[in-house]
Amino acid sequence: MDSFNSSEKLYPEPVVGALVFNKKGEVILITSWKFNGKYVVPGGHIEIWESMEEALKRELKEETNLDIEDIEFLMVQEGTNMKNSEFHEERHFIFLDFIAKTKNEDVILEEREADSYVWVTPKDALKLDLNKSTRIFIEEYIRRQTHEKP
Repeated sequence: MDSFNSSEKLYPEPVVGALVFNKKGEVILITSWKFNGKYVVPGGHIEIWESMEEALKRELKEETNLDIEDIEFLMVQEGTNMKNSEFHEERHFIFLDFIAKTKNEDVILEEREADSYVWVTPKDALKLDLNKSTRIFIEEYIRRQTHEKP
């Protein structure tokens, strides 16, 4: 493991992210240097004493300036040994993936976290250079939408 003190105990890191929909049914995806320039959903770490939903609202506001509502949990994923292929550092993430709607579309990116953004339908998002967990997340969302319709 890169630069970790061998006496230091390491644990998986829970992180939240969301497919955030606008009124047109498009989701916002961002590119980030942290994920090697690939498109990802906005989100981040849960701070101590913060609920997952509170963390999601805070992270979305910080990274994109979006206020979200109608938050629903969709799935859990795990990312291990992510350095180089998925993330810029060696990490073990537990991804807690949500769906939400945005109250506003005035995107202002936090430049330390994101390089660019796009609004795109979930189906069209699959044509983009997505990181692995984002692709799985979007595919699962589409699969559930397809199976829930009569």
